[in-house]
Amino acid sequence: MTGLNAGDSFPEGVTFTYVPPTGDLDVTACGLGVKYDASKEFKDKKVVLVAVPGAFTPTCQEQHVTSYLANLDKLRAKGVDSIIFIASNDHWVMSAWGKANGVKDDSILFMADDGLAFSKSIGWTKGDRALRYAIIVDHGKVIYADVDDVPRSIAKTGAEGVMAKL
Repeated sequence: MTGLNAGDSFPEGVTFTYVPPTGDLDVTACGLGVKYDASKEFKDKKVVLVAVPGAFTPTCQEQHVTSYLANLDKLRAKGVDSIIFIASNDHWVMSAWGKANGVKDDSILFMADDGLAFSKSIGWTKGDRALRYAIIVDHGKVIYADVDDVPRSIAKTGAEGVMAKL
């Protein structure tokens, strides 16, 4: 598969790994990773899936995740049930990234795209990193999917760009 387009069904068999939030913001408390069946979960929700090249990297930290934190209420008002960030980092690093940003609940979930399996399946990788992309899935159907192809840009994948497509 190459890319996803509006109107496509979200693919079957997509899983990520994450550490469910516990309310503890201690980044040294690792927790246990569990599988998240995205294909199943996305069938009955409106989800914004955001992929980034890496947790704690400059654009991802300084612009991308902060745009979603600043717009949580607006995204919820537009009917978004879940916001999920994925990257090639393991689930412990992704968990620490969420905690470092003060996320102690499921308002934004931080997950590992293990081995970049999903990102590779849609052709949205560069080397050993995911491209910066966003996908809106509404009850199993893709309603928006795009890649930011300008370095350090979040125009298409930041919260503001995504909200314009909701």
